[in-house]
Order: sequence, then C-alpha cells, then structure tokens
Amino acid sequence: MPHSVEGQTSSDGDDVLPDAPTEDISNIKPTESENGDLGMDASSQDPEARVKKEINLENLFDDVVDDDVDKVKDGVEDEEDEYSSSPVENGKAEAPSSPTAPGPTVTKTFDPELMQIFYQRLFPFRYLFQWLNHSHNPSNDFGHREFAFTLQNDAYLRYQAFPTGDLLRKEVLRLNPSRFEIGPVYTTNPRDRKTLRKASTFRPLAKELVFDIDLTDYDEIRTCCDKANICNKCWSFVTMAIKVVDAALKDDFGFKHVMWVYSGRRGAHAWVCDKKARLMDDHRRRAIAGYLEVIKGGSGVTGKKVNVKRPLHPHLSRSLELLKEHFHTDILIDQDPWRSDEQSERLLQLLPDKALNDSLRRRWDSAPNRASINKWADIDALAKTGASRSLDAKALLEAKQDVVLEYTYPRLDVEVSKHLNHLLKSPFVVHPGTGRVCVPIDARHAGDFDPLGVPTVAQLLREIDAWDETHQMKTEEGSNQATDDARRISDYEKTSLKPYVEIFKAFATSLMKEEKGVKRERDDTATDAMEF
Repeated sequence: MPHSVEGQTSSDGDDVLPDAPTEDISNIKPTESENGDLGMDASSQDPEARVKKEINLENLFDDVVDDDVDKVKDGVEDEEDEYSSSPVENGKAEAPSSPTAPGPTVTKTFDPELMQIFYQRLFPFRYLFQWLNHSHNPSNDFGHREFAFTLQNDAYLRYQAFPTGDLLRKEVLRLNPSRFEIGPVYTTNPRDRKTLRKASTFRPLAKELVFDIDLTDYDEIRTCCDKANICNKCWSFVTMAIKVVDAALKDDFGFKHVMWVYSGRRGAHAWVCDKKARLMDDHRRRAIAGYLEVIKGGSGVTGKKVNVKRPLHPHLSRSLELLKEHFHTDILIDQDPWRSDEQSERLLQLLPDKALNDSLRRRWDSAPNRASINKWADIDALAKTGASRSLDAKALLEAKQDVVLEYTYPRLDVEVSKHLNHLLKSPFVVHPGTGRVCVPIDARHAGDFDPLGVPTVAQLLREIDAWDETHQMKTEEGSNQATDDARRISDYEKTSLKPYVEIFKAFATSLMKEEKGVKRERDDTATDAMEF
C-alpha cells in the first residue's frame, strides 16, 4: 500500500592568526603527520486519506572559565542554531527531575506521521550506534552519552541515555521527536545523575570536536541571498569553508576522522571523531578554535576584519592556494561584490594607498556598474602605470591577500567548538523548516554537493513507493529473483538516501577499525609489561 504524501512547499520566507602551536598545544600533536529498521505494518494508512498538517593561542594558558553555558538567542532559538547546555548553579550541572522544558517555536513543513515512517524505515540507527559506540558491542561510549529530544509539542527532553542502539530506536519511535541532539559522554549514565551523592561527580568526559558554518554569517558579503535563503551560488562559501577547515584539521593537527554533515538548510557541521579530539578539554578546544579564527567582527563592525602577521602562517598560505580559484569564480564573477559605487568604496577602504585609491575611484566613476572582476584587475593595472609615486608594492600585495581572505576564508561560529558540553543535532535528522534530511557531505568532493538536491522525507517515501511498484510488476511477471532481491534490500537502498547512508556507514566502520587497533595495541603493551 502506498504511504507517501505529496511534499508541502517550504515558506522560508573571526584577530590575528597565531603563530604555530607550541608548548601545551603540542599535546594535540598538530604536526603528526538497522539498518535493522522494521517494515511497515500492513495496515498503514493510505496517505491519500490523511489530512495534511501544516584564541587565539596566546590565551591558551588563561584560566578556564565557566563553560557550562552555551548560546541561546532571546529564548527563541533560530532553527539553524543548536540547543545550549543548561546553566550551572553553584557549580552543579543540574536539571529538573523530569528534564522537559519549552522548546523553540518552529514552523513545521512536514507531517509527524511522515516522521514516524521515516524513523521506522529509513533512519540509520545501526550506523549511528556504531559511530558513537566505536564498537559493535555496547559500551559506555554509547551508554553514557546524552541525547536530547525536541518533541512535536516543542517540549525539550534532556539527559536521555540508552544502553544500545535498539533501545534508542524504540524510544525515538515512541516519542516521534521532530529532531534530536547529541551531547557528551558523561562519567555516569545521565539518567542516574540525581542519584549521585555528589553532583560534582557528574561531568562530561568526552565529545567530538565540532564546528559550525552558517551562511547568515556571510550576509554582508553574499549578494545573491540573505538570512535563511540559499542558492548554489552562495553555497560555494560553505564549500570553501569545508576545504579550508578540513585541510587544517588533518594536516596541521593530524586528525583522521572528520565527518561533515549538512545542517538541512543553510550550513554544515564538522564532527572530529578521533579519540584524541573527543578527550580534549575546553581549554584545548578553545585553542583549536582560535587557531582557525581569522575573520574578526560581525556585520556591524566596519573596517578591516583580517589582520594577519607576515610572513603568513603556513596554514594561511595553504588556504590562499585553496581559495584563489574560488575567489576568481565564486566571488568576482558569481557574487560580484563591488559593482555599485557604495560596494566599491568598501573595497577601497581595504587598500593601503590613498593616491591609488583616488585614481581607482575616478576610473570607476567614469564607468558606472563596472563588474567586480574588472575593478579587481584595475588595481594592478593602475599600480603599474605609476598612479601613486609612494606606492608600496609589498603592502598592496598583502592588502589584496587580506581582501581574498575576508571574502573567502571560513566564518566559523567558534562558540560551538569551545565547549565539551555543547549539544549538536544528529546526522540524518530532518530540518523542521525545509523537511530536508541532514545528510553527510563527502569532503573529498565538497564542490559536488547540492544542498537543494538533498531529499525531503516526502520525496524519499515516494521513491520507496516507486521502487516497490516496479518490483511488484516484476513479481507479477513471474520473476522469483526479483522477489528475493526485494526481500533482502533495506528501504533506504530504494531511495536517493542510499549514497549518504553509505558514506556514514563507511565512516563509522573506519572509526571502529582504528579504535579496535588502538585497543589491541594497548592490550599488547599491557601483556608485554607482565613479561619478565
């Protein structure tokens, strides 16, 4: 029986780069190089009968501050922002006995009944368990992990924990949350925190190092869209950020297991899952966030936002190399950020020579609406003609490099990365404003990712219907092989979700393989120590 429903349309409307890490930061070793989903009950309702429902590193040795409070925006959180950890009173990470609280009011674009089907047939609980547990056998890595649910009535349920992935799946099917977040691994089961004699013994032990990229942080430089709106042109900012951050995490800090996940609307999240990353305290997390933070000041800040030391840090030199082609194509051509007189004044503010600026201004005044790519070329052209006798060629080159960085370098929400106890929404949940699934992004082919082509829940269910109908026809034609194949295949394999689940599965498998190798090496070391 078909179960899909026609999709409803959505109504959507960082200081100087520090020197290379030294001393304490060396502990981070910067230079080292289910789907056991049940099938639907035969009595599932026909959808046609349903009713549609609407540091910088200089600060590395500063005293550790109270990190138990994450960001919250005016009580109504933006759909792209993640939930904060609860405030701490008297040093205790407390929560109500029944940890529910009003959540953000969100306009939903999908039916809760569709979500029930999605969780039951498509959500990859098995691989989620393997990813967070780092083993096929249940462990505290999963059992002491916090999950937080946003329920359909917007209540927010925190400090949930499950011994196995199957129990998590059963609870998700029972609650049918609009989405859920993943928190840290605690010293004990989060559900038992109220039974401890000393509340201070309940504390976070480990969590993936995470990074958040949100296109609203680019609103002052993107010209095609703003706010929650995106297109493929401005998505290139996210592509650039993925390339730069991914290279830094792997080449400069030696991390191997970095997973990028589409946020469902206008951004992406990075999960650094190496064990040494998961065990870092807030101090080291702030250090890495500071290392990656180059652009300082929000949209309300005028003047230069990039002021980096020379000679350039190797990370920045590599970043400029990665970004130069993007600057030419995605910035100068697609965004065309300095076409108007007002916009071109912003460019002139970033150049160091007044006489050269006056010459450029005269040329551009004589050719209104001159394209940005031509204005960028005019800088060198006029400089070579001797428009300014006092021109410092080296200073001009450095200024142009700073412009490239200001318009292409990642704009990270570093607060997300600094705290061990920060919660971030799970991969494969559904964005409430778009209905799109938060799928993994293959960083090796980041430029091929199309956020507007990510499937919605309704689309996926239609794809299952189409696949089942096709194979039913083959069965009726007498193909026993087709019937056997249909029985063995998982529902996600019938849909456009398949390549994303396979990326996730491969990532979890690779992480488990390394964790198993580390454990075997540790066991062998212990055995050798016993030999005399």
